[in-house]
Amino acid sequence: MGVVGVGIDVVDVARFLATLERVPRMRERLFTEAERSLPPESLAARFAAKEALAKALGAPGDLRWHDATVRRRPGAPPLLEVTGTVAARAAELGVGTFHVSLSHDAGIATALVVAESL
Repeated sequence: MGVVGVGIDVVDVARFLATLERVPRMRERLFTEAERSLPPESLAARFAAKEALAKALGAPGDLRWHDATVRRRPGAPPLLEVTGTVAARAAELGVGTFHVSLSHDAGIATALVVAESL
């Protein structure tokens, strides 16, 4: 087991929310159905997680937003579920596990993703 990639991203929550309000379809384009109803801070953190995930996988341009979902787990760290293009890229790199950390405070959402080999 070893680290294949690390990604980090930060998002200004107010700016992100303004973009979602200005371009309503963006919510549908960026987030899975399970994520869309979350509050703005949580959406910003999930957007940061998806950006960090792409960076951890080498930032290929063909990843689809809906092929990654960040799920809440009571009493446990969030879980990244990957399918389709994201799962294919992870398999190509030999990634077996993702570790994700989310935070939002003082108007900033942050995410860190570590991709670990099998």
